[in-house]
Amino acid sequence: MKILALTGPESSGKSALANEIQAAAGGLIVGEYVRHFIDQEQRDTCYTDIPTIARGQLAWEDAARAERPPLLILDTHLLSNLLWSQRLFGTCPGWLESELLARRYDFHFLLNPEQMEWIDDGQRCQPQLADRKAFFNDCRDWLDQHQRPYLVLEGSWKERRHQALDWLERWLGKQ
Repeated sequence: MKILALTGPESSGKSALANEIQAAAGGLIVGEYVRHFIDQEQRDTCYTDIPTIARGQLAWEDAARAERPPLLILDTHLLSNLLWSQRLFGTCPGWLESELLARRYDFHFLLNPEQMEWIDDGQRCQPQLADRKAFFNDCRDWLDQHQRPYLVLEGSWKERRHQALDWLERWLGKQ
């Protein structure tokens, strides 16, 4: 099983790309638990929600890992929970990063928000490109600091889709 995590700021194309990857290469997608949480709770999140959201994300991920698909596509993972918690609340639960570091992720696609339109879906909160770019930089810094393999996807939607699918074809061909 190969595990691909998509990461980056909101409105950078992660969910759409996850669907494109699945259509091209098969695999199983794990969605973003926080969206489910917000839909259920019908309110903004607060700091005390972070452990519940992170554990929910892990439960979805673990259920998908248990199925052992050839390709597991994570629309997000704990890195987003960690960085959002830090950005929104100035801190995050201490166990979150150690749990993230303990898990195996074979590769990351880091999506740059530039050239992507921000879409207000009622849950997103960073309409300013500068804020999304700062989140992108936080993701890149974390991946670099922890020596995680990744590819930055940027440009138009067509360009980033092409970059991702070309890379994926070579990666999966190495099985």
